[in-house]
Amino acid sequence: MMTPFKRLHLVRTLYRSSQIGESSSYLLGSCKSYSSALSNGSEGNFRSFHSHLLKGQDGFPFAGVKSLTLRSTMAAELSIFMNNRRMLSTQVKASAQARQVGQQISLSSPGFIYEPYEPRDKIPFWKRWFTRSGLRRTKNDIILELKSAYAIAKLRKTGYSKNQFYNEAANMYKEINTLIAKGDKRTLRKAVTENMFSALKNEIKQRETAWSRVYWEMVEPVVKIRTLRARLIGVDRKDLNKTFIQLTLEILAKQKFEAYDSKGSVVAGDKSKEVLVRDIWVFEKSMFHAGATWRLCGRISPKASQLSP
Repeated sequence: MMTPFKRLHLVRTLYRSSQIGESSSYLLGSCKSYSSALSNGSEGNFRSFHSHLLKGQDGFPFAGVKSLTLRSTMAAELSIFMNNRRMLSTQVKASAQARQVGQQISLSSPGFIYEPYEPRDKIPFWKRWFTRSGLRRTKNDIILELKSAYAIAKLRKTGYSKNQFYNEAANMYKEINTLIAKGDKRTLRKAVTENMFSALKNEIKQRETAWSRVYWEMVEPVVKIRTLRARLIGVDRKDLNKTFIQLTLEILAKQKFEAYDSKGSVVAGDKSKEVLVRDIWVFEKSMFHAGATWRLCGRISPKASQLSP
């Protein structure tokens, strides 16, 4: 049995770990992104660049995860989570393109975001640890964090460096936004997954019906990048190494935007002004092919409550 002192120490440790995911909100004042206008041509709506893509995502077959039960004492729970490796990754029924055929390994994307990131509301300490609903919430928070930790640990074995990846992600963020602004679909196809390309192609087409051209610029360097979530998606139940990894990043960057009509007149935006934009992008990579590269597989629109004080 644990002494009261040790139990209190464990409670404090778990409480701190559960708060990791609760500090994701940023107060950006009344600043709203010009980037949605870059994609869809709506002059009056300058919310996130990527607010439309995932509206229909509820139809995707999200993978299920087995539930775990916490015991009355909190001493043994973490060992359950850490020893059950299958809990920390998900196995899904892959599409025909994503399955292994003979000795050939496909690099096709699973085609969906597994467990899309959502900020968790803060709850009081007493409610978290002294009510049934609070304990359930704490259990779920810990599971979410352990899944991310497990995915990152697997990724590090392949030579992953956080700083190096953040630099690559910032470059991809700039490149993809620039390609969207130019309407360069041919080059864009190489930087995003198949489903993502289809969505972006439709957005560009919709925008071009309203504006003749647009100007977009990112003020370098980016203000901040951080990882919000990491997830593994298995495509072969018999081999847990056949996985894709998805990293959800929060990107804060200053941007400039301006849109023009067919006569070259400015109809939206102002490229002389810098706007602080908060975007949530999901990058994906195959973990079972040495030549695989990171691609954008999805964008998550920040909630309106996170864009204003």
